[in-house]
Amino acid sequence: MPITDEKGPVRRSLDTLYDAASVLAAVCLFLMLVVIALQMIARWTGTAFPGSTQYAGYLMAASSFLAFAQTLNRGVHIRVTLLFNALGPRSRRLVELWSLLIATAAACYLARFAVKMVYWSYKLHDVSEGQDATAMWMAQLPMAIGAVILAICFIDNLLTMLFRGRDNIRSENIEQSHAE
Repeated sequence: MPITDEKGPVRRSLDTLYDAASVLAAVCLFLMLVVIALQMIARWTGTAFPGSTQYAGYLMAASSFLAFAQTLNRGVHIRVTLLFNALGPRSRRLVELWSLLIATAAACYLARFAVKMVYWSYKLHDVSEGQDATAMWMAQLPMAIGAVILAICFIDNLLTMLFRGRDNIRSENIEQSHAE
């Protein structure tokens, strides 16, 4: 079962994928800062910067979706553990498994339709309604990639839960969030 081997090539590859996506998310956040700063400079100088608001929005969506998998595995997503803590070990595992099944199905559904949206935007030559007339498939692609990576992450956690009895979510961050 290589998917559950902590030191195996599949585990290292998946962790590298999640890390790379989070680095891209950070790059998108930085680029969003640059766009907003350029937009401010353009306003001060009376220069037009068409599409700047849309570009900032595209970068915000891209950074969010690209960071989802990493934040899930680091335990920094909002996770309701009140019910989990009230259950015994066997019941807790069943509820966590059920939660992962639902989340995996939802993430796969989201990824499927995000990829489908990019495909149809490309095929129909869809462009944004703003002055920039950006090809929508380019704006939607990072979100679709992030959605696919999130689906992979949930599948990874589900399989790890099935074969090892635990998920890949780092519990030290979950416990830390209770004190804040």
